[in-house]
Amino acid sequence: MELFGIATFERFFREAAGLDVDKGDLRRFDDFVDVRIHSLLLRGVATARANARDVVEPQDLPITKGLQECIHNFKAIDEAVPLDAVLEQLNRHPPLELAYSDETRDRLPQLAGGLGVALARTFHILDEDVQNPQTRHWEQADRVFDLLL
Repeated sequence: MELFGIATFERFFREAAGLDVDKGDLRRFDDFVDVRIHSLLLRGVATARANARDVVEPQDLPITKGLQECIHNFKAIDEAVPLDAVLEQLNRHPPLELAYSDETRDRLPQLAGGLGVALARTFHILDEDVQNPQTRHWEQADRVFDLLL
C-alpha cells in the first residue's frame, strides 16, 4: 500500500516545495519514508530501554526541532497519510525489540508527512534550481538523511 495516491503525492510535493514529481518517484518516496520511520523507531527502542520502559513512547523518538517544524508544516498542507499504509510498510521489517504505544502509533502518519516535507525541502537545499528531482537528487537526499537520522 502506498502512502499517497499519485495525484495526492504530486500535489503534496508542489505544496511542500514547489516541485514536480511523477509516478516514478512515488516508490522512492515510500521507501525513503519507510526507512526513516523504522530508523527513528529503532532509536526510540534504545531510548525507551535506557529509561527502563518496555514500550516506545513519542518522547523516545529522536525528533529534531527541524523535523518537528516539518511535521507542523505537513499538518498545514492538509493532506493525510493513512495509518494502515505506514503500519503495512513497517511490517516488512523484523519486529522491534519493544512495542510502541498507541500514542506513538497514532503519530506515525504525521511523522511520515513531516519526513516528506523535509525531503522535499532538502531537494532545494541540494539544488536550488531543481524543479523535478532526478535520480541524483534522490540519492543525495538519501545520503544526507542517512547521515542525520
